[in-house]
Amino acid sequence: MSVSLAPRTTERRDAATLRALAERGAAELRSLSDAEAGPREVIAWVAENFDTDAAAVACSMADAALPHLVADQLPGVDVLFLDTGYHFAETYATRDEVARALDVRVIDVLPEQTVAQQDAEHGARLHDRDPGLCCALRKVAPLQNALAGYELWFTGVRRDEAPTRTNTPLVTWDDRNGLVKVNPVASWSFDDLLDYAGAHQVPVNLLMSQGYPSIGCQPCTAPVAAGDDPRSGRWAGLSKTECGLHL
Repeated sequence: MSVSLAPRTTERRDAATLRALAERGAAELRSLSDAEAGPREVIAWVAENFDTDAAAVACSMADAALPHLVADQLPGVDVLFLDTGYHFAETYATRDEVARALDVRVIDVLPEQTVAQQDAEHGARLHDRDPGLCCALRKVAPLQNALAGYELWFTGVRRDEAPTRTNTPLVTWDDRNGLVKVNPVASWSFDDLLDYAGAHQVPVNLLMSQGYPSIGCQPCTAPVAAGDDPRSGRWAGLSKTECGLHL
């Protein structure tokens, strides 16, 4: 089962030091070779410059490729799962399998309010009427609070997922959350992700094989037709394309 513990609260280096480290890392990884640094090189840079307990992996539990990659060089790393209260049963099952199978510490990051409490204050099905507010309450604010105890977070954002992610850097300074942000698999394709998961037998959400290449909360996620934008099933029919975590 997942480990529902509070995120770490270690002493952090100051923001100016971390910002400079992010800038240095981005430059170093660009100069490693003629080609862009790969995921393992990016994570190796993190391992050289950060303690395991200073880093966290954000994982939606669509797959465990990123936690597996990171744990190979940072064993015991914290994996943050945003438990919005709206996830598919398959997503919770993947979370539990990740906690069981990988050398990581899975942490359920909870919103301030339960779904019932949110319904009482804002009305039922807020995600239909104001999905931006729902995401802000159940994802963005909880993650921001959880990240306060870390110096760096890893994300699984890929450039091929959406136009809003085309210019995703490998390493950057996350000004909103006040820490270093690392996107090791930014250059990977969806097929690269599945190939890695298959080769290393890491947990993959069953929905991935049922037309869900991007998995979020159940009320706001629909299957995607073959060849369509992988994120077109998120908030289908709305202008919304991001939950706000990576804007």
